[in-house]
Amino acid sequence: MDIINILPDSVANQIAAGEVVDRPAGAVKELLENAMDAGATHIDLIVKDAGRTLIQVIDNGSGMSDSDARLCFERHATSKIHRSDDLFAIHTMGFRGEALASIAAIAQVELRTRLHDSELGTTVQIEGSQIVDQQLTACQPGTSISVKNLFFNVPARRNFLKKDSVELSHIEEVFKRIVLVHYDIGFTFVSNGKTLYDLRPGTMLQRIAGIYGNHYKERFYEVQEETDLVKISGFVGKPEYSRRTRGEQYLFVNGRYIKHPALSAAVEKAYDEMLPERSYPSYYIALQVDPSRIDVNIHPTKTEVKFVDDHALFAILRSAVKKSLGVFTLANQLSFDTPDEFNIGPAPTGYTPPAPSVSYNPNYNPFKASASQSHMDFKQPDIPVHADIPDYTEGADFQDEADVQEPQQPQSSACLQLQGRFIVTALSSGLAIIDQQRAHERVIYERLTKAEGQVPSSQTLLFPVSCQFTVADAELFGELLPDLRGYGFEVEPAGQATFVVTATPSDLKESDLQPLFDQMLAEYKGAAMQKFSNRSHSLCASLARQMAVKSGKVLSQEEMQQLVADLFACPMADTSPSGKKIITIVNPEDILK
Repeated sequence: MDIINILPDSVANQIAAGEVVDRPAGAVKELLENAMDAGATHIDLIVKDAGRTLIQVIDNGSGMSDSDARLCFERHATSKIHRSDDLFAIHTMGFRGEALASIAAIAQVELRTRLHDSELGTTVQIEGSQIVDQQLTACQPGTSISVKNLFFNVPARRNFLKKDSVELSHIEEVFKRIVLVHYDIGFTFVSNGKTLYDLRPGTMLQRIAGIYGNHYKERFYEVQEETDLVKISGFVGKPEYSRRTRGEQYLFVNGRYIKHPALSAAVEKAYDEMLPERSYPSYYIALQVDPSRIDVNIHPTKTEVKFVDDHALFAILRSAVKKSLGVFTLANQLSFDTPDEFNIGPAPTGYTPPAPSVSYNPNYNPFKASASQSHMDFKQPDIPVHADIPDYTEGADFQDEADVQEPQQPQSSACLQLQGRFIVTALSSGLAIIDQQRAHERVIYERLTKAEGQVPSSQTLLFPVSCQFTVADAELFGELLPDLRGYGFEVEPAGQATFVVTATPSDLKESDLQPLFDQMLAEYKGAAMQKFSNRSHSLCASLARQMAVKSGKVLSQEEMQQLVADLFACPMADTSPSGKKIITIVNPEDILK
């Protein structure tokens, strides 16, 4: 009995959609790339309900003929590949011909398109890979594609989508990956009738400022390098603006956003000895490489590529970033203008400088002070030489602990700090080595969780602090405000994407607010909070990580003793809120060995 069947096109397209369109952001990416490949100079992106109800992309590109409007929804239909050699000379964004077929298999799609030299355009309506209607219509030149009710015929896939705020953040991330490198194209992004971005054509720096705000212009150094192998352009962040997450790291190759661990490592290696521990630089770097030297056809979403000369690219990119950091950092500190005090003109004509002379007292005898001091040319100082040096022989106020003749015996509460990271103390079972940062995280976490439902203790800031986000991040942050207020924050909106903080928990520094909120949003967008039974655990964990004393901080004996006492009072003293080990105990037998 035969058991092998040929899949119908509708099923094959749904399988392909699982690779290309796993969420609304995937459909947005494919539609925007098609619009750019059509030569559009302005593209509008409109979404409703984070793409569930509607995703619409309108462009002023070349448009399509009546036959192409129908053929573009067929599987493996593409205008960019004609023979196998074209796979090694790809200059376009999309090329496989699966995007529209995959989208049409899982949504209700309406296509309106018109060539610039035609009087009428074409409208095509498709539901679940089936063409419902096609007719001539009057429309603007270019193409408009509306994707409605995504996953309407695949309810299981629809159930896996996150809440609207999370899905919108994924769409925004895809949007940024495209518009940051295609800064010569104008883009508009509208969500639920609200304009999130209105970007005009310009330079890359102008595009960065258009997305993140004008204050971002001062945070970067320019990178420019051109060799026979690669052309590098873009911007790298100043070390003082490093972040605790890798959220603002964008690498592009031939106009396409990619993920390449080796090239990302090359950029970070250029920052050696310039960044604090576990801090990461921001960068927006575009590479231009001969298409025949790379392979972009190794991943369904084409975010991974292979290079023929990856080792050479690593060295060139690292050197280019390091050069930029060195040149701009030194240029801000060095001045090549000659100071006025060194601006000495030439000597007059015929001028002869006088010969140097030395004057001395031939009668001076240092061994006969009483007889010779009356002839000294210098004056004794009015203040005795040793007047400001205390007399160590009077009392014991200046006695140091090391000078005590009988040193005290170590007690069980005594602590020793090792390498600015570990606290060593004696227990009945042996020697305890405690990670001070993880221990403090556990202590703060327990205090925050116990404070739920109670009036939190907070400190009012002398000067309110403004925190700025992208538009989509601001919507996410707004969802966290009730939780933050429950932990001692006083935060209020102050504009479309700005919030003002007027009070914080007592242990938090003002300078830590923006990094703290950025880290919380990064975890929220990364679905880290969804893996817990309640959101408060993740919020407490994020606060504890930011407020905890960091490795390298020198602690006093009292601070170490208090931290150890607070730690052992916690119900789970052996692990941090993120599940990392806090205490290692070395028993006497191991010490004897």
